[in-house]
Order: sequence, then structure tokens, then C-alpha cells
Amino acid sequence: MSAHTIFDNAPIGSIVAWSDGTPQPPARFNKKLAAWQTSNSRGRLIRKQGARGVGNLSLSACFTLHEADHGAGGVIAIRVHRTFSLDSRLAFTIVERPAIGSVRVFDRAGDDAELVYLAAHETDAREWLTRHGYPRAVLQEVTADEVGADIVEGRTAA
Repeated sequence: MSAHTIFDNAPIGSIVAWSDGTPQPPARFNKKLAAWQTSNSRGRLIRKQGARGVGNLSLSACFTLHEADHGAGGVIAIRVHRTFSLDSRLAFTIVERPAIGSVRVFDRAGDDAELVYLAAHETDAREWLTRHGYPRAVLQEVTADEVGADIVEGRTAA
């Protein structure tokens, strides 16, 4: 799939994989493997942004994937997010869509909202919010209508 297809069809919270089509090098080649993983990995879709302008600069539409968290002792020190332009030449695949009844927790309302947690249900989402403190958080349930639209329109998890 192209980046356009992911932008148009993948719901926020989906797991999306990307690849440049090159074969994975053997594990013994640490540097080559690390370089390969830059263009061949997966992450959770947390944000979609339409085209926008900043001064004289125009930015194309893009989407952001949360690839990993790094830290120790339950403390996250670094979050790895990857943002892809719709012009990307990488191949994308929807690996998994969010389950019906799960609840998306966004950091704020509006078009610039970012998914911060995908809860199994509303109680889980509210409990998570008490521990993580997003005062302007917005909850959004994944509905059967959303998944049904994918089936009717012929979209699958790939």
C-alpha cells in the first residue's frame, strides 16, 4: 500500500508496517541490521495531519507512527515516533486495526490531536488517565460502524 492509502484508510490506533523492499541482513551484521530497521519496521498510527502552510512554506499531508519507547524501571526516557509524508516511496501495510469497543485516548480535541493510549475499554482508559494526567484528554470509542465501513468498502487488514 502507498502512504496515501494508509492516510485515507487506516484508522488511528492501527499497527502499520513499512518496508523499502530490501531483504533483512543476518543478525551478526549489527550496523547493517540497524540501518535496515530504519526503513523496515512497524508502529502504531497516532496522528494524521492534512496539508498545511507555515508562512511561505507549504507542508504536505503526513501521518505519524509510534515505533517504540525506551527507558528503564517503568520510566520512559525516549519515545520514537516516525512521521511519513504522503510522498514516501516506502511500502506500507496495515497489520492490525483497533478492536471494536476499544477506546482511543487523545491528548486534546481537534485536528492536531495525538493518540496517547489505546485502552481495551472505557474503564481502562479512565484509570490510565488518572495515572498519566492529560487534563484536556478526549476519549473516542472504536465502533462497529468504523470497522463495518472497512469491510463494505473492501479494505482488510492486509
